[in-house]
Amino acid sequence: MSLNTSSATDIVRRGLLKITDSTVLAVVDSLQLKGNTKVQAVVGMPLRTLQQRRDVTTFATTAPIAAVKGILELLAMQPLERVVEVLGDHADSPSFDQLSAAVDQLVADGASIDDIVALLVFAIGEEFPAAGHCRRLLDERTEFELPVLTSTDVVTPLLVAKVIDEHVREQRRARRELEKKKKKQTATATRLVRPVKVKAVQKVKPAAPVKPAVEAVAIPEVDRRRLTLTPGELAAFSTDHPLVGSVILVDVPFDAVDPEQPDLKSKQRPAVVVGASNDGVLVLGIYSNQTPSRVLFQPWRRLGLDHVSYIDSGRIVITMSSNALDRLGVLTVEEWNTLV
Repeated sequence: MSLNTSSATDIVRRGLLKITDSTVLAVVDSLQLKGNTKVQAVVGMPLRTLQQRRDVTTFATTAPIAAVKGILELLAMQPLERVVEVLGDHADSPSFDQLSAAVDQLVADGASIDDIVALLVFAIGEEFPAAGHCRRLLDERTEFELPVLTSTDVVTPLLVAKVIDEHVREQRRARRELEKKKKKQTATATRLVRPVKVKAVQKVKPAAPVKPAVEAVAIPEVDRRRLTLTPGELAAFSTDHPLVGSVILVDVPFDAVDPEQPDLKSKQRPAVVVGASNDGVLVLGIYSNQTPSRVLFQPWRRLGLDHVSYIDSGRIVITMSSNALDRLGVLTVEEWNTLV
C-alpha cells in the first residue's frame, strides 16, 4: 500500500519499527529521565518504561505519539544536519531528484539504513516541505520499505473471558466478608474504653439574639479528567463507557516467567478500567510491590484491599465480556484525578 494514503502518525510508528532495536535502545539509554522535570510526563513515563522493559515494538505501536516523535528526533538529528549540508541552497525546498541524490551521498559517506529511515520519517512526521518526496523515497526504494503496523493486543488464551462458577464467586465474597469481620472484631477488642465524665448541669443563659445566617459559599463541582489514550487505543475503546473508573478483578498476564513457578502465566489481581468496549477493557494493573513505574493507589483501603497497593502506568488489554467482570467498587472523581 502506497504511503501517500497513510497518515503521518502511522508512518512515524512504522518508521520506528523499521529501525533496529539496538539503535533505538542505545539512544534511550543515553537519556537522563529520572528526576528530570523538563521532560513532560506524557513523554518521560513511556521512555522510562522502555528503558526498563526493552520492548521497542510495544513502545512504537502503543506509546503516545509525542514520545515516539521524541525518539525519532534524536535519531534523525545527525543525518538531518548532514543532508542540509549536502543540499546547500536547496535545503529549504529540494526537488525529488535533489533529495534522492543527497540521500545517496549520505549512504556513500557511511550513513546506515537506520539513519536514512529516521531522517525521512522524521521529516514526514514534522510535515517538512519535502515530506512528499520523503514518502516517495520510502515507497520506491525496497531497502527503506517500512513494516506493516499491527496491533500488539493479540487475543491469547490468557485474555479469553474466564467463566467463573457462581458457587466459587459466592465463596470468594463470603471469604472477603469473613476477613473484614475478623479485622473489625480485633480492632474492637483492643480499643480501650474510656470512662465518661458527667458534667454538672449549668444554668441556662438567655439566648443571644440570632444573627443573620451567613450565605453559603458555592463549592465548584469537580469534573473527572480525561485520560489521554493512543490513537489505536481510542479506536478500540471508549473513555466514556460506564465501566470506566471501576475497580475489577481480572487475570493479568506476567511480564516475565517466574523462575519459582514457570508454568504460571498470569495472576488474578485488581485493576482500574480506563477504557472499555463490548469486547474488552483497557486497565491499569494494581500490585503489592512498588517499582519506578508504579505509584501509591490511595483508595486501596476503601475498596477492601488487604494491603498497601500500587498502580502501574502501563495499560493492559483484557478481552472479556462485561458480564463476567468481578467488580470491587468505583473510584470517586477525586480518586480518579490522582491517577491522570
